Amino acid sequence: MNASPIGIFGGTFDPIHFGHLRTGFELLHTLSLGEMRWIPAGNPGHRAAPLAAATLRLEMVRAATVDQPGFVVDDREIRRTGITYTVDTLGELRREFPQRPLCLILGMDAFIGFESWHRWREVLEYAHLVVAHRPGWQTPQTGTLASLLESRAAKEIDELHTTPAGLIRVQEVTQLEISSSDLRAIITSGRDPRFLVPDAVCEIIRRTQCYARP
Repeated sequence: MNASPIGIFGGTFDPIHFGHLRTGFELLHTLSLGEMRWIPAGNPGHRAAPLAAATLRLEMVRAATVDQPGFVVDDREIRRTGITYTVDTLGELRREFPQRPLCLILGMDAFIGFESWHRWREVLEYAHLVVAHRPGWQTPQTGTLASLLESRAAKEIDELHTTPAGLIRVQEVTQLEISSSDLRAIITSGRDPRFLVPDAVCEIIRRTQCYARP
């Protein structure tokens, strides 16, 4: 391979916060990725619809990442109609980057539910999985996911650079106990989310009142 891997960090980002940003920053550098591509979900089929409109969530992601080298915002899922599935996004990226390694970033909680994803087996045909591991979460010890971890483990970071897809890397990241759902509750109750989200995101939330109680 003659190009560094592309990190793919998807999510509703409702709103994006420092937990997301710190994880993306650490993985960008620890794994020597060429870029970290932030992809806000459009219409996710596996969960309730986001509270903030897609255009606002995209605006918040852009505001949060604008000054960080290596961070790229990708709006393809916001532009797509219908339910947005990760496997379709990865298929598009693979067609754009036929040989370049792709690294899909997900938390251990998401990995534990990986078998419920739409066409989940195809995901590993398009990308590596990088599971951001925080204290308090345990890797699966039995079943299909445990077997996947054993058979596809990327024991060395360099392995993510020399093949385009198909491996799983569990990578420790700094623990920041921030969740978007807790943040929405803080904002809805009238409390200030400062120091949990970037100031630029605070300003968008304040200006638009996108999480104000009806």
